[in-house]
Amino acid sequence: MIPTIPQNRTMDIAFKVYVTLFFIYLALPLAVNAVFAFNDSQFPSLPWKGFTWNWFFGDAHPMIGVFHERPILRAIGTSIFIGVCVSTLAVIVGTTNAFLFNRYKFKGKEFLYFLMLLPLVIPGILLGISILVFSSSIANAVWDGFKWDIEALRPGVLLVVLGQFSFIATMATLVISARLKTFDKTLEEAAMNLGAGAFTAIRTVTLPYLLPAMIGAFIVAFLMSFENFNTTFMLVGSDAPLTIAMFDRLKEGSTPLLNAVSLLLMVGSSALALLMIAVQRKK
Repeated sequence: MIPTIPQNRTMDIAFKVYVTLFFIYLALPLAVNAVFAFNDSQFPSLPWKGFTWNWFFGDAHPMIGVFHERPILRAIGTSIFIGVCVSTLAVIVGTTNAFLFNRYKFKGKEFLYFLMLLPLVIPGILLGISILVFSSSIANAVWDGFKWDIEALRPGVLLVVLGQFSFIATMATLVISARLKTFDKTLEEAAMNLGAGAFTAIRTVTLPYLLPAMIGAFIVAFLMSFENFNTTFMLVGSDAPLTIAMFDRLKEGSTPLLNAVSLLLMVGSSALALLMIAVQRKK
């Protein structure tokens, strides 16, 4: 709807009802999940048996809370470690890619750009299988030829980082490239006219301009890594991140503990999103 064009009352009411129902559809499952995180029951379902904090702070069976459940805490730590590694790599490579595709002209540029975008349209599970088969083939070949067992090429944290990085780096590239396209290159030229070298001009002029996008790309990459399941599922080893740990728990039977974990994730994700918005507005 275009605000400057007069609308009849029926269309206006219908539009408001549609928007309201749409946001209810988005928020209701999250609200229900949050409510049952405080249900004094061993099952995340009706009837409501009273309010409790035990699924967060409880330390006695069967109500062991999130902050006393060591496997869950260990899984959260693994997810944070993987997310930081993936985000750092994605921002570094994404910044380099942004300069490559925005500043330079070379043969095959369009084809390379297409290859960079390709992981975004490949199903995550296929991406995970491909990386697993490739790395396992190399590891098996090295073992057959030299009897060396390269653990890094077996399912584990390193493969999860590489698998997530393969498509998250593309998203970081797009975020940083969008910012770099709005940069006035004459500012770099002015710095070089004043005696700065090319690298110094980029470091002191361009990178500070890109910093909000780099921070935003880091946060987006971290959230994408933290919630990723499909690719991670195919590459995970003994150190399972949170999404895999929750999936394993769900197979054994859901409890409000998973609701509590989900609520913490919602709060954490919202806080990071608000931080990204604040950084963007400040800059």
